[in-house]
Amino acid sequence: MMKPLFVAIDAKYIHTNNAVRLLKANTSFDADILEFTIKDDTNTMAHRIMEKNPLFVGFSSYIWNIEIIKDLIKVLKYKADIPVILGGPEVSYDSAHFLNETQADLIVKGEGEHVIDDITLHFKYGNSLKGTPSIHTREINNPIKEIEDLTTLKSPHTFAFDIPHLKNRIAYIESSRGCPYKCSYCISSLEKTVRFFDINQVKDTILYLINNGVHTFKFLDRTFNANNDALDIIDFILTNHRKNNVFQFEMTGDTLNESIIDYIHENAPKGLFRFEIGIQSTHPLTNRLVGRHQNNERLFRVIRKIVNHDIIDLHLDLIAGLPEENLERFRQSFNEVFALGAKELQLGFLKMLRGTTIRHEAKQYEYVFDTEAPYEIISNHVLSKQDLSTIRKVESMLEIFHNKDYFGKTLMKIIHALTIDSFSFFLELYNDYQKNHLPLRGYQLHELYAFIECFLEKKGVKQEQLDELKHHYLKRFKTKPKLYFPKITDKKLRRTLINMLAEKTGFSENTLYKHTIITRYKAGYMAATYQNHTATIHTIENPK
Repeated sequence: MMKPLFVAIDAKYIHTNNAVRLLKANTSFDADILEFTIKDDTNTMAHRIMEKNPLFVGFSSYIWNIEIIKDLIKVLKYKADIPVILGGPEVSYDSAHFLNETQADLIVKGEGEHVIDDITLHFKYGNSLKGTPSIHTREINNPIKEIEDLTTLKSPHTFAFDIPHLKNRIAYIESSRGCPYKCSYCISSLEKTVRFFDINQVKDTILYLINNGVHTFKFLDRTFNANNDALDIIDFILTNHRKNNVFQFEMTGDTLNESIIDYIHENAPKGLFRFEIGIQSTHPLTNRLVGRHQNNERLFRVIRKIVNHDIIDLHLDLIAGLPEENLERFRQSFNEVFALGAKELQLGFLKMLRGTTIRHEAKQYEYVFDTEAPYEIISNHVLSKQDLSTIRKVESMLEIFHNKDYFGKTLMKIIHALTIDSFSFFLELYNDYQKNHLPLRGYQLHELYAFIECFLEKKGVKQEQLDELKHHYLKRFKTKPKLYFPKITDKKLRRTLINMLAEKTGFSENTLYKHTIITRYKAGYMAATYQNHTATIHTIENPK
């Protein structure tokens, strides 16, 4: 029997697609799911879809996969003439464009769980879709209707086929839909209302996934702290989590109730929670123009509180290219946000998403942007191509030398202690990096450490501070690594240090000779012993 087929094309294997699982869970008909990644071959994907001989194929569409989906539709229509429906944020708010540009038969605008049965009956028996909301075909264009009562939806997380793979992938959870804010560049601003799932259903989902071995959870809520049940959910996680669990939430920082932060600091183990806070810009005029009402003073206080306690992992976001933020003003935003000391700072570039207010205002701000997804800006009235190129250079170094966490907090402390501002530091770093012909991808870790040490030496950083980088380097590995610094080769000195280390650690001298690296460290020496895929680091005073 021909069945609906829901297809996801994820950015990475570790991601899971909630949309296709929700459709399968909430249709009255038997349906299949196929899940690919953007690295999969188009013809291979088309072959697997055609093997299913589906009643129709529905694609979950986003800016990262829409071009692949367009190619797939061409192949499917040419080889098998399979009916195709499109859904997802990429097609929901410019559905006429995608009907004209592709051979899709139907587009679902917004949520699809409440209309999927009507669509199935249409393709199965020819039933009319004239009364079905959120549908756009070449004959019908009905307005979007949001699902008012989310408690009527069945969970997307109860499928047996998921269980063997969940522990190696990210599980996505919703406690709400919609966003209370109307940022002009964000697709979530187009949703009309904020609606909430039943908290007991959310808890059941969390517990089900924990019991089935999931390690990493990401809440899809656009503003998790808009939910009055946020603290209750966090308390439930604290009661039921297991070792190595990580729960990630998007928060609005300047409205985040500090009692939630205090509760986590008092009760949670380090790293259980990860907050993502979008700052985007610290420029009041820019924020006003894009519809953001952001209290920077309170926002910075909340962030510093999180950073200083070092219990919650913190990810901050900036967007380059927003209205009236030229290069110098963006430099200020960057420096102010980097100074907050978060573990990660994502520097993104404005994307002119279909349907958003900022895209409609493109002429007003003289935006030039890519016509194909992800619609990233090329320039605007205050930011030239060259300016954006400068920011991209900083972004590339930020990603490698900060966000990858190769150096812990040591490099950040060094940057803060220098007389140069952080934006200029990363820009100079880029220029030196290019002069050394080092790759932005496929680099070796010892090359990065050797480069940054040399760069910092030229900046006048003292050897004692540079030695902290050695510590970070050695503890990153489970077996003896290739070194970027000299080890102790003097046999007499090495013998003396090994004897001192044996007394200190209880390891036999034979084990230490075989598995230990010793190097100079500050006023003495540092030893890294690698056994059972574990690095043990010790410092040793200068022998008398």
